[in-house]
Amino acid sequence: MDQLPKRPANYVPLSPVGFLPRANAVYGDRTSVIYGRVRFTWSQTYTRCRRLASALLSLGVRRGDVVSVLAPNVPAMYEMHFGVPMAGAVLNTINTRLDAGAVATILRHSAAKLLFVDYEYTRLAGDALRILAGSGGAVPLVAVIDDLDAPTGARLGELEYEALLAHGDPDAELPALADEWDAVTLNYTSGTTSAPKGVVYSHRGAYLSTTSLLLQWGVGTEPVYLWTLPMFHCNGWTFTWGMAARGGVSVCIRDTRPADIYRAIARHRVTHMCCAPVVFSILLDGDAAGRHHLEAPVHVLTGGAPPPAALLERVERIGFRVTHAYGLTEATGPALACEWRDQWDRLPHPERARLKARQGVSVLSLADADVKDAETMASVPRDGKTVGEIVLRGSSVMKGYLNNPKANEEAFRGGWFLTGDVGVVHEDGYIEIKDRSKDVIISGGENICSKEVEEVLFRHPAVADAAVVAMPHPRWGETPCAFVVARDRDAGVSEEDVLAFCGKRMARFMVPKKVVLVDALPRNGLGKVEKVKLREAARKLTPATVQTQKPSKGKTTTSTVGGRRDEHPVVAHIMAVSRL
Repeated sequence: MDQLPKRPANYVPLSPVGFLPRANAVYGDRTSVIYGRVRFTWSQTYTRCRRLASALLSLGVRRGDVVSVLAPNVPAMYEMHFGVPMAGAVLNTINTRLDAGAVATILRHSAAKLLFVDYEYTRLAGDALRILAGSGGAVPLVAVIDDLDAPTGARLGELEYEALLAHGDPDAELPALADEWDAVTLNYTSGTTSAPKGVVYSHRGAYLSTTSLLLQWGVGTEPVYLWTLPMFHCNGWTFTWGMAARGGVSVCIRDTRPADIYRAIARHRVTHMCCAPVVFSILLDGDAAGRHHLEAPVHVLTGGAPPPAALLERVERIGFRVTHAYGLTEATGPALACEWRDQWDRLPHPERARLKARQGVSVLSLADADVKDAETMASVPRDGKTVGEIVLRGSSVMKGYLNNPKANEEAFRGGWFLTGDVGVVHEDGYIEIKDRSKDVIISGGENICSKEVEEVLFRHPAVADAAVVAMPHPRWGETPCAFVVARDRDAGVSEEDVLAFCGKRMARFMVPKKVVLVDALPRNGLGKVEKVKLREAARKLTPATVQTQKPSKGKTTTSTVGGRRDEHPVVAHIMAVSRL
């Protein structure tokens, strides 16, 4: 058997790009992309992607070159996930919510040869390019993506996306993929706990992640997928390629406004969508009057910050069917998924929501996922209590960080990829994330998972949003500090009420010693709470002392609780960040 060789007929490098020619052959006349009044079929999308690849080659783009794009969820962004690797290049999708300095840093670090810019972001791109040029960096070629539905005529340089496609040859010979280990995309981490790093995906990893998620989420043929998740986030969790594999429809919208989402769901009969939990709050805010109830269920895959069980329960009442996943940029998106068991359908709604909030079991593209003691690398017991670091191993884990050997050595250890996330394993083998390792609060020697405190806060009927971080304490070293957004800004919520609520539902050492009321929590471009900024604000706070009565003896004593919103000057900083 060992003498049987690999042949072109029985060994083809795995690549998600291969889903497109198949979609052209099998689903050619089906709708592929909808954007406003614009519609394409799979045959048209295939031709446009081949034209793009040909145009890139004519501009001198070669194997391994990085092509960056700064754009929202528009057809061009979707097409680049095929056209760029078809030319042998590496796609770098840039977060549109970054500032000019961060964009310049990514362009410099990636050595991008070409930058595509959506018309709405020409000023941001122009500022970034000036910063790049001023620092002596090589400035890439620039091409503008004008709006397909309503062209604006915006330009930044001479190149324009549709004009490039018009000059591309759909019949040109394109370079064949020789090695499935070649890079297909370059994504930058969100940098919530450290500086962003360039994460390199292989063709093999992206292919396996795509097929794994389609199977595990149970996506059938002809799904209608609404792009509420940014394609710049882990390449849309690989569903950019997945829709081609299933012959699905990609409904593109530029913004995640509630009206746009509900309108698209009703108009196009959306069946699937992905989003960060923050989008649930957007949907609920858009349905404050309770007007929306979906005609047919919409399946939602959510990840990012662990959604509180109470939030999952509310959003499912509208008609969304939520599957919770856990992932990170380094794992090509989702790495764990909460596979649902039929027997759980018979449980009360709050219990179902609690189970659904768990991150679950490893996706099929991983060889293994575990929770280990970071020092000994021994697996923690399956008791749902003992915390450890979540570790992964498998083909969907990144190739590594670009030009960052130190970070690679720290991330890969003992045959595992260390995620930096803290979790537990339940008796049934389902993993539940508890915190980022940097978000664990150590108070008087006790480890406090901020997520557990946040879960309690979200159960308060007057709390719309909450985040918990560590603040300094003169006796215990550090202690929880809660930043809370009231559901009703007029009625509000008092700090004393929140503290009393927590005191009845958790151990005393876990109860926040300060509650700061804010209008909004600071979030990054991916919707994640920027706890770095909250920790900076909390470091300037100290536990306040107020007089309370002891019922037994009628004496007064001091306790450390926070004051009202106007007593904290740091709130001005938090609110300013939130508005930005």
